[in-house]
Amino acid sequence: MLAALALVTITGFSQRSAVPEAFEPWIYGYFIARYPLFAFALVYGIAHLATVAAGPGPASTFRRILFASLGTAALIVVGLYPTFGGLVLRGGYATGGMAFLTHQPLWLAYGLGAGVAAAIFGGTLGLSALAANRPLRPRLRRIGAGLLAYLALWFGACVIGLAVPLGFGSWPLRGMRLPEAGLAALLLVVAALPHVALTTLSRLRRAA
Repeated sequence: MLAALALVTITGFSQRSAVPEAFEPWIYGYFIARYPLFAFALVYGIAHLATVAAGPGPASTFRRILFASLGTAALIVVGLYPTFGGLVLRGGYATGGMAFLTHQPLWLAYGLGAGVAAAIFGGTLGLSALAANRPLRPRLRRIGAGLLAYLALWFGACVIGLAVPLGFGSWPLRGMRLPEAGLAALLLVVAALPHVALTTLSRLRRAA
């Protein structure tokens, strides 16, 4: 995730960069201007899925490769189809917008929208990880771990949604500047930290 951020900053990648026409919907649209750090959240999700598939677990090599590939494709679809944001940001934005229109406080509407976005993103990621390299029998502890992971992703969604209000800037309309990259790195680390901590503890517990 941070490597992707560094690469974008160093290369100056933006909407002015030449990209294949088929990929243009992924870097244009309403949601990329409002929630630009979601691009790096997608990278985090794909990297997490690859880590799960490559880690210790009961799955065969074929199962790991198959469901990690399908899960990556699913994340891309829910995050980028038909344009940037996909079902994840559209679902969250619609929920938050409807809550606000029904006279809910702004903080509550924002939290509800972030919760729906996290549910779509986390549900896709969690089911893909389960299929790729997890025991398929449901257990109470796994359900509890899944709930904690969802809450961590909900927190992360709330954090990365604050980028523009906190002064992130105009990327990807233009190249990302160093101060913006610093703010983005800080927000991404804060957003990912709870989920990273939970998954690391879970991995260490399984390896013990």
